[in-house]
Amino acid sequence: MSDVRDLSLAPLGEKKMAWAYRHMPVLNSLEKTFEAEKPFKGLKITLSIHLEAKTACLCRVLEKGGAEMHVTGSNPLSTQDEVTAALAAGGMDVHAYHGAAPEEYERHLCAVLEAGPDIIIDDGGDLVHLIHMKYTNLIPKLLGGCEETTTGVQRLNIMAKAGALRFPMVAVNNAGCKYLFDNRYGTGQSVFDAINTTTNLIIAGKTVVIAGYGWCGKGTALRAKGLGARVIITEIDPIKAIEAVMDGFEVMPMAEAAKRGDIFVTVTGCEDVITREHFTVMQDGAILTNAGHFDVEVNLVQLAELAKSRREARKNIEGFVMEDGRTLYVIGEGRLVNLAAGDGHPAEIMDMSFAIQALSARYLVRNKGKLAADVISVPREVDEEVAAIKLRSLGITLDTLTEAQKAYIGL
Repeated sequence: MSDVRDLSLAPLGEKKMAWAYRHMPVLNSLEKTFEAEKPFKGLKITLSIHLEAKTACLCRVLEKGGAEMHVTGSNPLSTQDEVTAALAAGGMDVHAYHGAAPEEYERHLCAVLEAGPDIIIDDGGDLVHLIHMKYTNLIPKLLGGCEETTTGVQRLNIMAKAGALRFPMVAVNNAGCKYLFDNRYGTGQSVFDAINTTTNLIIAGKTVVIAGYGWCGKGTALRAKGLGARVIITEIDPIKAIEAVMDGFEVMPMAEAAKRGDIFVTVTGCEDVITREHFTVMQDGAILTNAGHFDVEVNLVQLAELAKSRREARKNIEGFVMEDGRTLYVIGEGRLVNLAAGDGHPAEIMDMSFAIQALSARYLVRNKGKLAADVISVPREVDEEVAAIKLRSLGITLDTLTEAQKAYIGL
């Protein structure tokens, strides 16, 4: 029995999904393949990803492949009630609604796990964590799972290194057709889509501070620069810092950047990136956002302790008034801004990421019992298949090597 907010919203959800699917040619292609092959026939898939229109398209494609789907969201503020209604109205088992309290969010995670999945598809690692802590009885049945995002892969690597991971997990985030496009171009565009729509302010001429220069940080910096901002990068990795310098950005510690920033975007996957020492020196009117998976990068507990009052400045923007009269603004409760205050990555980008997810799930089925309880790389042929389908959809063809050329480079 699904647990969604309002089934009457289903028609609006179907419209959103139809628009997204129209712009997802790779998933369209895989749907035809899966419908014919039925690779997931007789299997249950439990999925926890940001539950909006593109994710719903992935759910439907997996279902067409024979899977019994049990679906929840990976962040209460990114769940779209019209989309959950559409999936539930179509007969899928869905447990999620926008703005769920922490105990409700965990209840929804538990509900989809209690279905007894053969495969999990996770975003951030909450399903994996719950299985290892509370649902160890599910492990013997599990073929494995797929992890969508950087934060989740970090958590998996820690577990694997400690010998604690008890089933194979495919690191979808680390596939070229994921991080090169989703993390870079998807994050870059969707972060500023959300900031611009939520604030209705200009980016040009402002100083944007971006914490972290991984692929998500690179994309965010590129878009900020393109919108006319002065960009400052903060980093802990000297190699990434040099790269940021050579890409034309200033690099400095957050303690210095905090004094200069108009807009802050954290995208590190770590906690306490912006804390009390930074809040005390920020300019009046500074805007704080997070594009990392969990709402721990901007320490809102410390910000609230410093504030003499709080108020809603605009929908999805909260103002924290300091003792000295300055006001610092937080978008989307410090949750990942592109989904808490926007529609997430563009459909064309998620098309590739979710195709990697679908094919990685099929890879788990095809390699049942052969994979170690470890973090597994996406096979190169899966990456290349997604890229080839995407190129065909764009009408683009490539050169091919002659036999002599193959011999020359040792193929």
